[in-house]
Amino acid sequence: MSVAMSKGANIPVAAGRVRAVLAWGGTADADASALLLTATGKVRSDADFVFYNQPAGANGAVSHRGKLQVAGGVEDTMTVDLTGLPPDIDRVVFGASVDGTTFGRVPGLNLRLYDDVAGVELARFDIADAATEKAFVFGELYRRQGAWKFRAVGQGYASGLAGLAADFGITVDDAPAAAPVPPARQPQPPPPVRQQPPAQQQPYYPPPSGPPASTYPPPQGQPAGGAPPSLKKQQLINMEKQIANSSPQLLSLTKTAAVSLEKRGLGEHSARVALCLDISGSMHGLYRSGKIQKLAERILALGLRFDDDGQVDVFLFGKEAYAAGSLELANHSTYVPDLLRRHKLEAATYYGKAMQLLRQHYFGTADLRHAPFGQELPVYVMFVTDGRTMDEAFTRDQIIASSFEPLFWQFLAIGKSSQSLQPGGAMQKPSRWGGGRRSGGEFEFLEELDALGGRYVDNANFFAVEDPSTIPDSDLYELLMNEYPGWLQLARQGGLLPVRR
Repeated sequence: MSVAMSKGANIPVAAGRVRAVLAWGGTADADASALLLTATGKVRSDADFVFYNQPAGANGAVSHRGKLQVAGGVEDTMTVDLTGLPPDIDRVVFGASVDGTTFGRVPGLNLRLYDDVAGVELARFDIADAATEKAFVFGELYRRQGAWKFRAVGQGYASGLAGLAADFGITVDDAPAAAPVPPARQPQPPPPVRQQPPAQQQPYYPPPSGPPASTYPPPQGQPAGGAPPSLKKQQLINMEKQIANSSPQLLSLTKTAAVSLEKRGLGEHSARVALCLDISGSMHGLYRSGKIQKLAERILALGLRFDDDGQVDVFLFGKEAYAAGSLELANHSTYVPDLLRRHKLEAATYYGKAMQLLRQHYFGTADLRHAPFGQELPVYVMFVTDGRTMDEAFTRDQIIASSFEPLFWQFLAIGKSSQSLQPGGAMQKPSRWGGGRRSGGEFEFLEELDALGGRYVDNANFFAVEDPSTIPDSDLYELLMNEYPGWLQLARQGGLLPVRR
């Protein structure tokens, strides 16, 4: 069944080979194209720009099938063999340019995605807000944790093909002025493209040579004199509209989270967000009272601000560790009760098993690293427990290994402790923050992890509360962002994340 998509929405793509069909009414002269991008958001060379004059790329994995006249209009088709794409191709962007008019004057504009083998339509994205743009990015296929997804983008370029191409690492030469073309002649092809020089690379991880991946110029037609919103800002605006329509009770949470983020310069920050929950038997009362459900919704609000997929990945740990799917708008209201119907509470607590599973999930391995490993987006983990672990040595190894990865652990302990934060009170930090001593209580090991030696960068923070439901939302988000911005700076300096331009 086909999914009707709105701007910014995404769907998983299980098909191994897909077909993207750009369609419009009338006889406008538009040309579809595909750009093959690495994790830096740039093409490797001009061979990664596939269009009618260069109809194949990536050794044939991406191809341009050409235009067809159909009832009432035109279709221009691209195909992508996802199984045949080189491993360094992270995204395939579908765009188009139009000659002699603007996309705002092209009726019936839409992009449809098909399973090319089964012939089944997977998604349809209708573009209704085009205006003066002469080039457009309609959608993209992108890798996410070893699988493929499709996102409806819908961003235009008044500057035409030159603006679209330059944004992805290629420039379009200016064409000489052409004599008037008689109506019977075919339209001229777009000017040739040439590759820009590659950006200088830094040790361990190359800094971005342009806007971050999944960043496009803002929609045209912004008010004169005002800075147009970035794609991330537009995504946040769209997200708040969606929340207001489907889950208005979450809207105040996302706005409260935004205040803490804006104060730290993270208003348009992107990251993967994970929630790691203790399912040992001692957590029974917290689950039964609804306090974990409420906490999960507060973490979802942070995930909606950070993650462009609007999802929080959930992991569980007791005697064993489990990946429990995603918490999102569609399932948040009953997520925890539904979770407990699938997973019973267990009579043990092993932090390290969950850490191992989570690292495997995001980085493809849980090996004990001893050298920096970089990627484009950081991972923010909210780790919730009410007691000590039974695998302290293994947990220490996992924390140290993960310090070489772009992963930040935010530990929240629920229970009585000399370090517990009281509503309206100030948090007392462990010894490295002011000469104090560790509490010697149930959460002494978590305090140790907060100050653990031998790490590449300090990648953890800890606080404790006796009852998370008594902490105001604004105070909670302040605590969650207490050390994360400083870690981001260290991670960039250490080559774990791209350096911001």
